[in-house]
Amino acid sequence: MPSYAYRCRSCGDTFEMSRPMAEASDPADCPRGHTDTVKLLTTFGTVSRGGAVPAAPQLPAMPSGGGCCGGGGCC
Repeated sequence: MPSYAYRCRSCGDTFEMSRPMAEASDPADCPRGHTDTVKLLTTFGTVSRGGAVPAAPQLPAMPSGGGCCGGGGCC
């Protein structure tokens, strides 16, 4: 179940709630009983095992010779 972060506008407290995604936009009450809260933008990060980052795919090299298809000015 995803966890969402909220901030209370009344007391400034920041808190998290775990709730289904279908309820992500529902209001959340502050643990101190206040109802004026706002959902915070959070990010998600991952860490891979092994430490290796896969290399980005390499594009084939562009032709560098003259002529119509190799960058020459024949058009």
